Amino acid sequence: QVQLVESGGGLVQTGGSLRLSCTASGSIFDISAMGWYRQAPGKQRELVATITGTSKTNYADSVKGRFTISRDNVKNMVYLQMISLKPEDTAVYYCNSVNRFGRSSWGQGTQVTVSS
Repeated sequence: QVQLVESGGGLVQTGGSLRLSCTASGSIFDISAMGWYRQAPGKQRELVATITGTSKTNYADSVKGRFTISRDNVKNMVYLQMISLKPEDTAVYYCNSVNRFGRSSWGQGTQVTVSS
């Protein structure tokens, strides 16, 4: 079992920046990929970015060029650097991990609000 704890959300103006952090604990040696997802009110949860153990990344088209995912395997952390934030980025952001057996774990989420 993997436990994930996010931090770094908050309120920011349009064009601002935030960095989200996620700390993993528990069965971390089984983790393969990690990522960030988000869910806005009334919408389905959607993929934001993922990163594999070899640092191969994947981004949603809506965040390409603005968001950067990175991973520190020593600290067991994954980060999401967000710049040029837009009101449509407002959502609860969730950290996710997938282990080598395909089992997914989720954090509790952190709120990001971008004011216009």
